[in-house]
Amino acid sequence: MINTLVGLIFPNLCVGCNGVLLAAEQHICTHCIENFPETKFHTLPENQLEKAFWGRVNIERAYSFLIFRKQGIVQKILHELKYSNNPELGIMLGQIYGSKLREYGIGFDAVVAIPLHEKKQKLRGYNQSDCFAQGIAQSLQCAHLKNVVVRNKFTDTQTKKGRFDRWLNVGDVFGIETPDLIQHKKVLLVDDVITTGATIEACAHSILNYTPHLSVASIACVVNQ
Repeated sequence: MINTLVGLIFPNLCVGCNGVLLAAEQHICTHCIENFPETKFHTLPENQLEKAFWGRVNIERAYSFLIFRKQGIVQKILHELKYSNNPELGIMLGQIYGSKLREYGIGFDAVVAIPLHEKKQKLRGYNQSDCFAQGIAQSLQCAHLKNVVVRNKFTDTQTKKGRFDRWLNVGDVFGIETPDLIQHKKVLLVDDVITTGATIEACAHSILNYTPHLSVASIACVVNQ
């Protein structure tokens, strides 16, 4: 009774459209999920994102769930995930995308997230990319590895940097703490947003020292129209 009254006074709202969520819905309403701007990259070998890494880093495949557009629904979702203390949203997105990958027979031995620096993680309370990685691993029924990749130094936000400055900002940033966990394994490296790919590229080079079987994925990416 009390929960019902609270729900009437303070209803749960959809992160995407701000509409009231139904009892069975969490974080994002069914209508918004069904109308997500999906990349469909998991269905497209040699897709646009993969081509962006050609000649830069030797990954096997590149995937991204959603198309990022300024002021769009994906930006709203990412802002909620990063700044509104909502790690469950990231896990849910990972579960949804992991199910889509599984439907196409895509699988991995382990999923690893781009790490935050300790200072930034303490400030935020969690790593949004790791939440997404956790959800993917749950759907694919594979290992979700934490603390394998470490961030050796604090870096400035990448948001307003150009491609070259982004690359400089993440040079020599990442290291591998427990290489035996990824040695010769089929690994998926996960980030929240891929723009120029500089962060993924820098981290991927560290992982490739221990396994040649590396793919990358993100919640969203910037797609050139």
